[in-house]
Amino acid sequence: MNAKMLWQYARLVVEVGINVQKGQPIMINCPVDRADFARMLVTAAYDAGAKEVHLNWRDDYCARQRGLKADDSVFDSVHPWEVMKRMELAKEGVGIISVAASDPENMRGVDPDRLRRANMAAGRDLKDFMRIQMSNGIPWCVVSVPIASWAKKVFPELSEDDAMERLWEEIFKAVRITEDGDAVAEWRAHCDRIEGFAKRMTEYDFAELHYKNSIGTDLTVKMPENHMWLAGGDYCKGVKFVANMPTEEVFSAPLRTGVEGTLVAAKPLVLNGNVIDGIRFTFREGRIVEIHADRGEETLRAEVELDEGSHYLGEIALVPYDSPISNSGILFYNTLFDENAACHFAFGEAYPACIKGGDDKEVEELKAAGINVESNTHVDFMVGTRDLEIVGTTRDGRKIKVFENGNFAI
Repeated sequence: MNAKMLWQYARLVVEVGINVQKGQPIMINCPVDRADFARMLVTAAYDAGAKEVHLNWRDDYCARQRGLKADDSVFDSVHPWEVMKRMELAKEGVGIISVAASDPENMRGVDPDRLRRANMAAGRDLKDFMRIQMSNGIPWCVVSVPIASWAKKVFPELSEDDAMERLWEEIFKAVRITEDGDAVAEWRAHCDRIEGFAKRMTEYDFAELHYKNSIGTDLTVKMPENHMWLAGGDYCKGVKFVANMPTEEVFSAPLRTGVEGTLVAAKPLVLNGNVIDGIRFTFREGRIVEIHADRGEETLRAEVELDEGSHYLGEIALVPYDSPISNSGILFYNTLFDENAACHFAFGEAYPACIKGGDDKEVEELKAAGINVESNTHVDFMVGTRDLEIVGTTRDGRKIKVFENGNFAI
């Protein structure tokens, strides 16, 4: 790991990721394994003018022990002071940095019902806070750095030290950091490029998109009127931030009741500390009516059945097969990276900004607009393949080939 590049990464996250403003509080969620990176983020945030930096530490071992051994009652609620802390910080315009790094199978063997109830409790008790975040009421950025257990899962043939070094190399590539480069300038140019794709997609005003490939996907997705395609940066009170680093996608929200057919995942999904493989969904009038997975079906089913809204799609995202992360040939076992290597969908809550003016609309207005805003979860899963074809039909009846051979055709 190159210390100079790591400092460049920390500054990139602070200056472009959440774009810290003077006097703004910052909250950092980070695994204890990477306290070194958290300290760099803290320093960079204060240097950028942060009012105060709050740290939330995570630890795989402790999380697993809680899942296995804690009193059963603790999985049914979130402590009130955790809710209060987040809501008070949200009122101050907090910026949130989440460092996503964990053992992909850390919760294997933990009772899926405990995980389901914990997710349900978090979705319910933190709903107001999550709605603020999903509506871009606060800036947020998800990034990642290696930890040993994750690195060994990605590169099992290497020693632990070599696996860590290799994962560092791949992460730096994915976030466009080089030893002598200007990552801030690279990111601004990259965001401009993919935002251009999103603008073109919005201008087409698609009524529906039809997905088809050789692994079994055959799906029609209707799009709501006044939908927007987004990419790269979002805006919070006029200040631009980048929610995911890396990001290669352009995305929108489908019509909640307008999805029909079969959708087959192209990559494994890491969900609640378990690896799920061979996912296959069947949709009728937008609702998931059949669920299958070759591995981890119980965990997947528990998440889909979390609430009524989790049975519907909330996001549709386009990523070319020949994108940097896909071309690395690496399965990262981390959705932050794997979703940026393939077209994907998410079941659960939609982003309000996917409807014109959506960030300023109330829930009932968003429901009337036709998107899924009644769920306590949002789970991305990957469906893109080399032979994926997507044909769009515009509202004026034109047929447009959007994807051909896994890549943009427009």
